[in-house]
Amino acid sequence: MDAVIFDCDGVLVDSEILAIRFGLRAVKALGLSYDEDEYIHRFLGITMEAYYKKLDDAHRDAHGTPIPDGFFETLLRDSKKEMDASLVAVGGTHDAIRSTSTPVAVASSSGLERLHFKLRKTELEEFFGPHIYSGEQVKNGKPAPDLYLHAAEQLGIPSKSCVAIEDSVHGVTSAKAADMTVIGFTGGGHCRPGHDAYLSDAGADVVIGHMDDLGKTLARLS
Repeated sequence: MDAVIFDCDGVLVDSEILAIRFGLRAVKALGLSYDEDEYIHRFLGITMEAYYKKLDDAHRDAHGTPIPDGFFETLLRDSKKEMDASLVAVGGTHDAIRSTSTPVAVASSSGLERLHFKLRKTELEEFFGPHIYSGEQVKNGKPAPDLYLHAAEQLGIPSKSCVAIEDSVHGVTSAKAADMTVIGFTGGGHCRPGHDAYLSDAGADVVIGHMDDLGKTLARLS
């Protein structure tokens, strides 16, 4: 394999557990109810635009009205405060990237500004140079293949020669549609027992539970 492309949230930074807890509180205030598993499988790994659309559709179905004005702006502002206070890198990530001998990139559904914020805060931005890509930069976000194809094109490496690291079903689906080998990752704080099976069922070629396992897994796939 000639390049490794990382998802960000839940793979490089342990943000998904924060976003899920915050999101569940926010949607409860709207009169919508999801358990944690349902919330994860409905909303994890998609762009904010897609998240807003799904949540607005759910509100219209439940209450017959759109999401109240200002809800999403408040959600974005308050969640950023929570990330700024509590966000950390996933354990072992810095060492795993340092030991990766091929070019690396990030392909994340996060908005570009927030993506750079997360990587800077966790001292990961420097590893990726210019190769940090957001769902904002392509026509169709995950689970469509556009973002992974874009990252591979910018690296100058055929997508079939890339490995993607993903923690969500939407992300695995995206990378597989781009003809990449996919390592499912369950080391984020949000991953509950059985999450590995969801990733495998979505098409992940192998699933690992800690970044310490990345090097030997990449070697086995090469």
